[in-house]
Amino acid sequence: MHPLARHPARDRPLRIGMLAPIAWRVPPRHYGPWERVVSLLTEGLVKSGVDVTLFATADSHTGAHLSAVVPSPYEETPGMDAKVWEGLHIAHAFSRAREFDLIHNHYDFLPLTYASLVDTPTITTIHGFSGERILPAYRAFNGRAHYVSVSNADRHPDLKYLTTVHHGLDFAEFTFQPRAGDYLLFFGRIHPDKGAGDAIRVARAAGRPLILAGIVQDRTYFEREVEPYLASDVHYVGSVEPPERDRLLGGAMALLHLIHFDEPFGLSVAEAMACGTPVIAYTRGSMPELVANGVSGFLVMDEVEAVKAGAAAGHCQPLRRARPRGTVLRSTHGGRLLARLPLGTHKHQSVDAGERICVRCST
Repeated sequence: MHPLARHPARDRPLRIGMLAPIAWRVPPRHYGPWERVVSLLTEGLVKSGVDVTLFATADSHTGAHLSAVVPSPYEETPGMDAKVWEGLHIAHAFSRAREFDLIHNHYDFLPLTYASLVDTPTITTIHGFSGERILPAYRAFNGRAHYVSVSNADRHPDLKYLTTVHHGLDFAEFTFQPRAGDYLLFFGRIHPDKGAGDAIRVARAAGRPLILAGIVQDRTYFEREVEPYLASDVHYVGSVEPPERDRLLGGAMALLHLIHFDEPFGLSVAEAMACGTPVIAYTRGSMPELVANGVSGFLVMDEVEAVKAGAAAGHCQPLRRARPRGTVLRSTHGGRLLARLPLGTHKHQSVDAGERICVRCST
């Protein structure tokens, strides 16, 4: 057992309730970035000796204690009412609050309304703001709830945060490929925010084949910006499972991440770099925190700069492909996951810096 996995005042392991989303299984079969992060953190904590209970869908796989009232993910279950089941899911977790030293919430803002009714301290990792309309919920509990941001870029000036923790990775899932293939890669949701259409235009202008992988989240956008341009040099392969993800990311000349929103983190960016694949990204959101310009990829302002970077990516030598992996190793705490746990606090008390315990969990 890791020494920091023990309760500082009681002779036993820390007890943590991990509250996962229920859109997808933990870990997800293919798509599901929040669920993937929850899985990595949960398994890392278990490995370190923490007593973890995972609140997730009943088909989830974990080394922790699984506690579930939701039979299956609502994104994979036609006809399921997401609001009904998320209410049951969150209520179930907080009904057991007294059993834990800490609850770690990954379910956005709704659990904050429960956290104020129990004595067990709750950390909320804010995976991103879907819009200004949800901020009143976070403002209402600001100072009483404990927030963790996933990037400095995603911090809102109205809120107080314990810390920023970049998402960790299990580097065993990502094979370093010293030599690239001959294609560029788009890996993410097919949605206007993610820039699949930009990727197609950039790849063709750079004279490179393109592979697109990810779920279709906006059918109209797919039919307008992607489907008409599929041809021998542009392939769409759908949403892929982890082994195929590793092969595609590692074999790419570069990842095209030409986003049209201020992305909070960008898990595929870190995953690509873990394989040694440089990233070409618009300079928005967290990208400057993740991508070291000219080292692990290229930060560009527009499609013209992206085309130049795409053409240059083909000349990346094996030694240079080691740089992206080194960058992401450092930015994700050397392949470790970091959880900051406020212990000995109650719902009306603030968290003192001296009451925080850092648990590093090898993955």
